[in-house]
Amino acid sequence: MASKSILTGIKPTGQVHIGNYAGMIRPTLDIMASNPDGENFLFVANYHALNSIGNAEEVRQFTHEIAACFLALGLDLSHTNFYRQSDVPEVFELTQVLSSVTPKGLMNRAHAYKAAVDANAEKPNAQPDDGVNMGLYTYPILMSADILLFDGGIVPVGKDQIQHVEFARDIAGYFNRRYDTEFFTLPEHSVQENLEAIVGLDGRKMSKSYGNTIPLFGDPKKRRKAINKIVTDSREPHEPKDPDTNTVYQLYAALAEPAEVAHLRARFEEGGMGYGDAKRILADKLDEMFEGPKARFEEYMADRGELEAMMAKASKGAKEKAAAKIEAMRGIVGT
Repeated sequence: MASKSILTGIKPTGQVHIGNYAGMIRPTLDIMASNPDGENFLFVANYHALNSIGNAEEVRQFTHEIAACFLALGLDLSHTNFYRQSDVPEVFELTQVLSSVTPKGLMNRAHAYKAAVDANAEKPNAQPDDGVNMGLYTYPILMSADILLFDGGIVPVGKDQIQHVEFARDIAGYFNRRYDTEFFTLPEHSVQENLEAIVGLDGRKMSKSYGNTIPLFGDPKKRRKAINKIVTDSREPHEPKDPDTNTVYQLYAALAEPAEVAHLRARFEEGGMGYGDAKRILADKLDEMFEGPKARFEEYMADRGELEAMMAKASKGAKEKAAAKIEAMRGIVGT
């Protein structure tokens, strides 16, 4: 990959699970490792989390867990600006400025807002905006500020998040045209195909809201019990099985190496393996992958002071860049 600026973030809205790892964390670590000569920006979007979490301790806990998780899994701080959104107040100043150039109609088209309105339309006696706070409504503007503040060139996203980057491009264009400048870089998205393919224990997309997750650094014994509860069909061990419709295989395929996945696929298709064996293989793989990182994660979580110090050091470059960008912006807008 050629040298470029890469930026992405993750919301601290719950305990980190296997779906987060396979869908966002591992791809992020990989793409940033492939860009050692460019600028990498990774942030914990704790203000975005306020739209759905109203408990201060939960926000702090989940924020620390995400930070400890990335560090335990090998995030290279020498090549990555790693910061907490709230530690860069320039994000929120920029959000206000961008709000002044963003048409309301653009926000009306945001997927999350439209989904909330559509859900209300199916409820008796509900108003279109019931349950919709302004944080949800203006979410795309804050996200645009996250991106544009650091001239994010490439923003890795899933297919369902492409609109966020498109909105950031639109909003950057509104600003640049109003002030006859090329101040903001127009970001590009990089689609991560596997973000939508991580299934949970019940076969649906792994999500905290469905209660079908497998904690990334949970107790191994409890993890095995959860895996044993994965629903399967009634095929006998000697019968061939379709791996593409099997949750156990799909989870394994999202985590294991290609050769390992191919081997398990062959065993499914040829027959001679029961679902109990497949679940054991999945549980063994998770133990193998996360035993070491789990120990490091627990060390970070046991010393929050050291964790905060590491985050402060890692965020220094982002803070300096943000301050310079906002100072230049003030000159353009006259504030």
